[in-house]
Amino acid sequence: METKKMVLLDIDYITRGEKAVVRLFGREKNEKEGKSVIVLDKGFKPYIYVVPHDLDKCQEQIIEELNIPQVEKVKMKDLGQEKDFIKVTLNHPQDVPKLRDKIRDLSEVKDIREHDIPFYRRYLIDKRLFPMAEVEVQGNVINPHEMDIQDVPANTSTCVMELEGEIFPVSSEFPDLNILSLDIEVYNPKGMPNSETDPIIMISLSSNQGLQKVLSTAESPLNFVETLDDEAAMLKRFVDIVEEENPDLLIGYNSDNFDFPYIRDRASLLDVPLKLGTDGSSLKFMKRGFANAALVKGRVHVDIYLIMRRYLHLDRYTLERVYLELFGKEKHDIPGDEIHEYWTAGGKKLERLFRYSLDDAVTVTEIGEKMLPLTQELTRIVGQPFFDVARMTTGQMVEWYLIRKAYEQGEVVPNKPSSSQYSNRRGKRATGGYVKDPVKGLHENIVYFDFRSLYPSIIISKNVSPDTLVNECESGKCHVSPERGYMFLKEPTGFVPSIIGNILNERVRLKTMMKESEDEKEKKILNVQQEALKRLANSMYGVYGYSRFRWYRLECADAITAWGRAYIKKTMAQAEEFGFKPVYADTDGFYAVYQD
Repeated sequence: METKKMVLLDIDYITRGEKAVVRLFGREKNEKEGKSVIVLDKGFKPYIYVVPHDLDKCQEQIIEELNIPQVEKVKMKDLGQEKDFIKVTLNHPQDVPKLRDKIRDLSEVKDIREHDIPFYRRYLIDKRLFPMAEVEVQGNVINPHEMDIQDVPANTSTCVMELEGEIFPVSSEFPDLNILSLDIEVYNPKGMPNSETDPIIMISLSSNQGLQKVLSTAESPLNFVETLDDEAAMLKRFVDIVEEENPDLLIGYNSDNFDFPYIRDRASLLDVPLKLGTDGSSLKFMKRGFANAALVKGRVHVDIYLIMRRYLHLDRYTLERVYLELFGKEKHDIPGDEIHEYWTAGGKKLERLFRYSLDDAVTVTEIGEKMLPLTQELTRIVGQPFFDVARMTTGQMVEWYLIRKAYEQGEVVPNKPSSSQYSNRRGKRATGGYVKDPVKGLHENIVYFDFRSLYPSIIISKNVSPDTLVNECESGKCHVSPERGYMFLKEPTGFVPSIIGNILNERVRLKTMMKESEDEKEKKILNVQQEALKRLANSMYGVYGYSRFRWYRLECADAITAWGRAYIKKTMAQAEEFGFKPVYADTDGFYAVYQD
């Protein structure tokens, strides 16, 4: 048996025989050129919770009518109230969709809960594991070919282990990750390229380990160009370089929608296997939201374009525009409809195309190094895979963070809304924050008043949570919101307020450490961490009114904004008493002119 420490990069599960086997993908700690690791865990099973009419009768009915032996009575909290549930453990994740309706239809079953949490996410939550953090595992190293799942190359650098005992987190330090970015150029004489007819003419690669290379079928005196015999050889060489570089992160710009789908289509036409995963698996595509996402097992593929759409507010999101915004530098561009002309012209024009293509890949690496740490830290907080978090909305991140916290506090997670519930919620909106139209004119002696974390602070101070919302309350025992008079118990602390309170306290601690630190690298890391917590905390108000949110309560969202409007109006009135005339206000702050 061996013990290994590794950075947890990704997770999935496969089926061996009739059992589900969880696969944890990682890299050996502090070995940037060391082995990728796949840990196999066959000891975890899926489960759901049943809300019974009668506890004993329900348990007996599930066992007898559905022949499910692993059934136990448990006490869990449901929106703060302790209740009796029946925990039903199944043999395989695919049994959940097969049996959930049959269980729900039993006469003694009132409802079922937590039937819609994906198996690999359930594993991370229950095992208290966080992707992008270090874990320690004990197990037996096996021959990769014993996996019986993928054709793992004989020269693979991947170490495969079967877990014996537990796996647990051991460190929260920022891991050093190997990043490889890619960009392709396509011959497109008819404008928009067609993967059935238009070949890939260049594949540019850049890494944070020093690699800068362009693969092409054209010859060039430039030392970063590697010439291959044909397009098929170029694609094969691309696969070889990915294995040689062994990156943890594989990044591109619009690579979900263009680069990887185009590479897949051309490789299929040319019969080139795209075995890019650390398990020897091929490039795959998974549905994420309304789009497909390119998936490489054991290497986290991140489309930087999606990250930029989330973090930056720009008029357009071309690579050139984003680079200018982040680095203040102009990036040379070749119009897409002229690429085929540069390719055909040869000579200096072709050299310019080579430089442009490499520059695209290098630029993506630079942007990734600057912007990915925030998503990396959100991954370590939310506790779901980097691949997923990079494609989540902020509301989805909040929900998965709360699901993890619910497990830690013994809370059963509310179900997603049914179709009818969702239809009923759609179109309903909480009243927004207070806005004062700007006073026209040129103003001097302007000061800005800002509430720090206004909405999160209201949630905490007024204990705004679905489990504290009541219809009746004894005098003095509730916070009553302005305008509509929603009532929230002062005690005990609600589920969501308790979590936001911990987030804000942790953020204050990190900001204090930033001020005290004299180490620039440590300051940078601490800043990323506090920014991630800020984004999470500031998003929690909005999700109360999000129609698909598990903890949806429009009354909570309405009460929060009502208190916000009241506070800002009261503060503006007090400011006027001290000679400050408000000239503009928006949600959580206002501008005022000081008058002697």
